[in-house]
Amino acid sequence: MRRVCFSLPDVGEGLTEAEVLEWLVEPGERVSVNQPLIEVETAKAAVELPCPFDGVVDTLLVEAGTVVPVGTPLLAVIVEDREDSPGEAPPSLVGHGAPSRTTPVRRRRRRPKEPPSGPGQN
Repeated sequence: MRRVCFSLPDVGEGLTEAEVLEWLVEPGERVSVNQPLIEVETAKAAVELPCPFDGVVDTLLVEAGTVVPVGTPLLAVIVEDREDSPGEAPPSLVGHGAPSRTTPVRRRRRRPKEPPSGPGQN
């Protein structure tokens, strides 16, 4: 078994901090991948953050009402090392600093908008 920390991920749109609104778990509680752990509020929205691994909550590291920067450890979880895959990283979730795709994005060129034509238009 090992202790891992879940840190405030980059929630996007250039936001650098969030306020901890409410904990949705308690120390000693078993958690699983994608289970909501905490509700945070940024300048744009309040969101629930999902757990990136299975385990048991060890410690809540930040109190509700605290504003923390991205990357701040929020809680510690005890996870069991899996014998079939030692050293395997926890599953990547969108919004947890891991890329959501492995292939490059292909962008289409946009055509410039043509001015409307019709009666009364020059």
